[in-house]
Amino acid sequence: MIAERGSAAWYVYMLRCADDSLYTGITTDVDRRVAEHNGDSGLGARYTRSRRPVSLAYVEPAGSRAEASRREAAIKQLDRTRKLALCLSPP
Repeated sequence: MIAERGSAAWYVYMLRCADDSLYTGITTDVDRRVAEHNGDSGLGARYTRSRRPVSLAYVEPAGSRAEASRREAAIKQLDRTRKLALCLSPP
């Protein structure tokens, strides 16, 4: 699913949780990470464990881990309205 989004090694993603909250993270493999958040392996974030199922709401490529981390921090500073607007914008 994500392979066609480009050749970036890192991605910033947002998940919509079952309680309609949003979770932001970074990864090198979005499909695997979403599965981890939804699985019972204990590899998902503590925040999403009690808010399953989660679905992918937004993803954007980043050039490096540092760039992904900076963008993740910037997104986490946005209010909910701006996060939802970001989810609706084309990648």
